[in-house]
Amino acid sequence: MTGRPSILFPLFAAIESLPGVGPKTARHLEQIEIEKPRDLLFTLPQSGVDRRLVPSVRALTPPCTATLEVLVGQHRPASRRGGPYRVTVRDAEADLQLVFFHAHPDYLQKQLPTGQRRLVSGRVEVFDGVAQMVHPDYILDPEDGDDIPPFEPVYPLTAGVTLKVMTRAARAALERAPDLAEWIDPTLVAREGWPAWRDAVQAAHAPDDGRDLSPDAPARRRLAYDELLAHQVTLALARSVERRGKGRVSKSTGVLQAKVRAALPYEPTGAQDRAISEIAGDMAGARRMTRLLQGDVGAGKTLVAVMALLVAVEAGGQGVMMAPTEILARQHLESIRPLAEAAGVVIEVLTGRDKGSDREAKLAALARGDIQILVGTHAVFQKDVSFRDLRLAVIDEQHRFGVAQRMELGAKGYAVDVLVMTATPIPRSLALAQYGDMDLSVLDEKPPGRTPVKTALVSAGRIEEVVDHLRRAIGAGRQAYWVCPLVGESETVEMAAAEDRFRTLRAALGDGVVGLVHGQMPPAEKDAAMARFVAGDTSVLVATTVIEVGVNVPNASIMVIEGAESFGLAQLHQLRGRVGRGAEASTCLLVYQGPLGETARQRLEILRETEDGFRIAEEDLAIRGAGDLIGTAQSGLPRFRVADLERQAGLMQMAQQDARKLLSDDPGLESPRGEAVRVLLWLMEQDRAIRLISVG
Repeated sequence: MTGRPSILFPLFAAIESLPGVGPKTARHLEQIEIEKPRDLLFTLPQSGVDRRLVPSVRALTPPCTATLEVLVGQHRPASRRGGPYRVTVRDAEADLQLVFFHAHPDYLQKQLPTGQRRLVSGRVEVFDGVAQMVHPDYILDPEDGDDIPPFEPVYPLTAGVTLKVMTRAARAALERAPDLAEWIDPTLVAREGWPAWRDAVQAAHAPDDGRDLSPDAPARRRLAYDELLAHQVTLALARSVERRGKGRVSKSTGVLQAKVRAALPYEPTGAQDRAISEIAGDMAGARRMTRLLQGDVGAGKTLVAVMALLVAVEAGGQGVMMAPTEILARQHLESIRPLAEAAGVVIEVLTGRDKGSDREAKLAALARGDIQILVGTHAVFQKDVSFRDLRLAVIDEQHRFGVAQRMELGAKGYAVDVLVMTATPIPRSLALAQYGDMDLSVLDEKPPGRTPVKTALVSAGRIEEVVDHLRRAIGAGRQAYWVCPLVGESETVEMAAAEDRFRTLRAALGDGVVGLVHGQMPPAEKDAAMARFVAGDTSVLVATTVIEVGVNVPNASIMVIEGAESFGLAQLHQLRGRVGRGAEASTCLLVYQGPLGETARQRLEILRETEDGFRIAEEDLAIRGAGDLIGTAQSGLPRFRVADLERQAGLMQMAQQDARKLLSDDPGLESPRGEAVRVLLWLMEQDRAIRLISVG
């Protein structure tokens, strides 16, 4: 199928083709991302107004909206220009006043002739003991009562677009909604009791009462599912195209892994063993692996990554581990080296800092295959870097490493298996939205020997006590981090905050005791400050959030987070994970600027209650919503018009399973259901998916 199917043309026409929408209204609608009739179909009412007829104002508790049948009484024109024009009317039991400002008396005499019956609908309020309806929304002959919807949908509006215009445009768009073949698995439709697509759209725009506005109403659930299904089919297509790229079979012998296991002072957890065997299974298959390894702070991702790299080496190839920054690359090297040495494997690091003959020697060794595991930053991508036989790329912290970079790695000519590691526990629904093209391994157990971290809330007024606590801890040979507040988007302000705190702590604790790192420092200085802290030459490290990911100093047992209320939950959890890595009991002090808002307090208390990153992530999703949680701009998270990831998490999982099954049964989408799904992809503007089908 080369272009959009003609059955959808009316929905993709210009928005001005709808009655009542001129160029000016069209410009206003663009503000709320409505550019064609199709967008109106998926812009559902956000609330509704009950306009069923009530017998009398006596039955109401104003202020509220009501519809009444009244007998028109006396007109009292305004006494001054622009003043109120009042018409007294009587319902079955009581009087009320209709009030108009800047009125045209002739027009009102015609609309509301004394002695006649009329239906009026609008907002009823009580003013000086008298019930009033100011500028009714409807004034009609009783026989035209059908023109008032019993429950009137209220749409999201924007400046310059009234509800009347919006309602009329939405109705016109609905008239264009064609009957489309069913793209959802019929057994699922039956099980969920969902209406057909066109009926669902009609029903969602014509709610009978408040229940029909809930995300759980069958029509809305069905439309949400359509959106999620289109998204998951796109990801599943991307996945099948990525995996059709012929993979390499990398069969492990287990010899090197056994040496590492023998050298470990502890037994791996069940979750680690499970992840290792899932990865080894993928690597032994003929398809390319793309797997996400998701593990909470301290769940032991490093060991799993090393075992995966050893599978590549055992199969006669090489492995590379990518980190987002120089500091992290060197740190990975430090944590992996002892394990690699236990297995007798050659490991090296390559970063932007390698220059001249040193760099050339490394490149030559890589090309010969003498270096079996390489740890590096993006420098690994430079043109002159080539491997003898690269089998596996382990990528740390997906957030700075999108699909484009994964493809680039594949373009190194090797059908490289890819393992992405993230230390951010993402709720399952979001993990599927963001990484639905990958398979998921989750580390949900902690290795033995990690001491729980005691978390306390301290108000900023007690900062002197915090400094005293530090003074005693340093005296006892312990080390601490002090993270400075997140100051909006400005790194320079953050840097200033860190430098001020550094000066006050140095004055309080003595020279040479306190170190400083922030994002604006030259890399060499940053590394040197980190190195001094790692070596124990400094006892307190003042930092901005640059230390969030991956820093490992077992002797550091105190984490002070200043301005804790300005951080997200997941970020606080990450920072807290920097302590509690040794045998020493650890503390995390969340210093906040009072008074705390309800949400901020809720957030900090969840942290105090639990160290389970997945629970924290679910709570964070419930409090902040999906967009804020991972910053929509950089997350690659799609924006859904109907689906609500917080409230409909289960639907995303259903959609993923459905999409994968559909494509394994019908990879070219050629069956009748496959054809219907193609129409769905066009309807949902998943052009990327459509290009992928043609690749297939």
